[in-house]
Amino acid sequence: MVLILNGKRLSQELAEELKAKIVLINHMENRPKLAIVMVGDDAASEIYVRNKLVYAKQVGILTELIKLNKNASQSEIFDTVTELNGNDTIHGIIIQSPLPDQSYQDLLFDRVNADKDVDGFSAINIGKLCNGQRDCFVSCTPLGILTLLERNNISLAGQHVVILGRSRIVGRPLSILLSQKFENCNATVTLCHSGSKNLTDIAKTADVLITAIGKPKFVSKEMVKEGAVLVDVGITKAKDNIHANGYKLYGDIDFDDVYCKCSAITPVPGGVGPMTVAMLMQNTFQAYTKLAANA
Repeated sequence: MVLILNGKRLSQELAEELKAKIVLINHMENRPKLAIVMVGDDAASEIYVRNKLVYAKQVGILTELIKLNKNASQSEIFDTVTELNGNDTIHGIIIQSPLPDQSYQDLLFDRVNADKDVDGFSAINIGKLCNGQRDCFVSCTPLGILTLLERNNISLAGQHVVILGRSRIVGRPLSILLSQKFENCNATVTLCHSGSKNLTDIAKTADVLITAIGKPKFVSKEMVKEGAVLVDVGITKAKDNIHANGYKLYGDIDFDDVYCKCSAITPVPGGVGPMTVAMLMQNTFQAYTKLAANA
């Protein structure tokens, strides 16, 4: 029987665990607080931010949403982050991506104080991860994938993990994380991208295949090793006349086609997405406890 890696259900279990920790905080007026900087009015970003706000409220994390005009200057956005860095009531800061102008997005990620960088995108946190230091913030999607596998008793130690996609947000930090000698990691990792040759042959060698390329139904059963674990990060919205809302969400993996060959698989939606939000709140609580200890 194929194991469905239900991220939506696990994220709710994690919410209850985190809520219980926050309730134990003596000074509830100084609860963990997350600041979300959003530039412009991208429809998808609006949905993602709303999901984060709902989850934060559920677990007891305070939030502050700073919405800037899509024409906001680079200096205005940078100054906003600098102000949040210096605000002692803010424990975590994220920049909702993509920005209308992505030419300085990486610089903005690095502008966030590393101790408040709960998205784990700054060069300092990524550098610590590269050096095998676990006392850093790990990007939420990679951390969510690892947690989802851990909670389903899937260890990556000694396994061959193939990752499709090398983005700064998912593929690159995920490849670093899973190759480290951390608990349930220590995998052999192959990181593929658009320039990789013989992609099908490489994918077929994977004990665990993780996709993050944003190409609907890209992975078919011909690319899957018998008994492989499949993790689908990609999500694409396409028009669909069958569904009431007029569209359907597709992952990078052709779920129906590969189902007969895999041992475990994440659904889309309801797999990795909810875990990303859960890890954001876990990181925010971690930032709170760290800053409180150093106060």
